[in-house]
Amino acid sequence: MDYTQFLDVNPEVAAAIKEGKPVVALESTIISHGMPYPQNVETALNVEKVIRENGAVPATIAIIGGRLKAGLTADEIEYFGKKGLAITKASRRDIAAIVSRGMDGATTVTTTMMIAHMAGINIFATGGIGGVHRGAETTMDISADLEELAQTPVMVVCAGAKAILDLGLTLEYLETKGVPVIGYQTDELPAFYTRKSGFGVDYRMDTPEELAKLLITQQAMPNAGGVLVTNPIPEQYSMDHDVINKAIDEAVADSVRDGIHGKETTPYLLAKVKEITGGDSLDSNIQLVYNNARLAALTAVEYCRLSK
Repeated sequence: MDYTQFLDVNPEVAAAIKEGKPVVALESTIISHGMPYPQNVETALNVEKVIRENGAVPATIAIIGGRLKAGLTADEIEYFGKKGLAITKASRRDIAAIVSRGMDGATTVTTTMMIAHMAGINIFATGGIGGVHRGAETTMDISADLEELAQTPVMVVCAGAKAILDLGLTLEYLETKGVPVIGYQTDELPAFYTRKSGFGVDYRMDTPEELAKLLITQQAMPNAGGVLVTNPIPEQYSMDHDVINKAIDEAVADSVRDGIHGKETTPYLLAKVKEITGGDSLDSNIQLVYNNARLAALTAVEYCRLSK
């Protein structure tokens, strides 16, 4: 069966792909589940603006009325922002059910990678990826993002794995799956809200051109998977390592007490950390997304230049 029968590519995005122009994919879970309305819509539109200012075309990805969307209009972003948590958070296991029932779905890292690849988009900017949750040795709570990175040849630009995770086990899992973890202008894995984690990356790269060359080479390899680029949050927005870790430990303890598990875990923990830090974590989250969008756009520009 041809998946394109379920896929709508925004005309601007389709034209850019056809003409070999740079395009950057964006997820929609950050709109529906990441922050309240209208801040979510404002942030989503600003991320698209950052990508345009750096020479690329933005393609926010979502599922609307059972259609896989590669590139949302401003009205569709507004719709998503207003509907918010009422929209189903869609991972790989959810796509067929959501599409067949004509539902809306907010795409995670996993589903954004899938739909981007279907549409022919090679680079995706997000906040942070999912990973191995703390306590996964008993819960087996491991994000589908890691499996998708192992099998879908899209470059994901992020600020590292979310700090609420077990970063050491997340890196071990990525190594097992053959996913290269790149530090952009850093030798250390950034930890989402903070620039340091105490864990190293596989390779350091210092320019968008280096990243683009890596992606082109990776995609030429047999059975190529994705590339993970970790881009530290700008220094001025980085939170104190001890403060954020204390907040995360408290949030994790609350999640155990409240019986939170599965795909509800990440939004619960992020909301708790925001509450504990008095909103500082949300401000940092927004700034790191802008920073990742900028790097992804510059890398997409180089990718297109080198691919000609």
